Amino acid sequence: MSESQLPAGDEVPPAGASTVPNLPAETLEKLQFLVSRSQNVMAHGWMIRTFIKHCDEVEDFPELNEMARTIFDVFRAVETQIHDPVSYFRTVRKKLSRLQAAAEQFQKDAWHASTHTNFQQCAIAARFLGQQLSELVTDAEKLIPRPAPPKITLPRPS
Repeated sequence: MSESQLPAGDEVPPAGASTVPNLPAETLEKLQFLVSRSQNVMAHGWMIRTFIKHCDEVEDFPELNEMARTIFDVFRAVETQIHDPVSYFRTVRKKLSRLQAAAEQFQKDAWHASTHTNFQQCAIAARFLGQQLSELVTDAEKLIPRPAPPKITLPRPS
């Protein structure tokens, strides 16, 4: 089984070393659940990518491929991080705006390529993918402790 695949029951295997040490077991479990949900959402994204890659209209409208490339980029960036929920969601956060921008552009480009229901539903699904990932990142960030601010020592007046 590859790193990006989930075992039966949609459970993420026990996490390895997290980038935030000493997370309580309950928090880590909640984060792993969110990773599992995110992977399920991303599976739908992969189907969007597959539709785009295999539609005939891409030959005449190569700009449609940007959505497929962006989905691929996000997946490749997080697939090795499913065992480290903190890094996983930090990476998703970094990629999210690009994914949402690609979905908006795809929605515009899809109309030019075809008015077929498949394209319109794909455009809706692409935007929904970004919305769902955004919600999952927000939920995860509520559980991830923020680093302590640096201690600033002001010089004493002489």
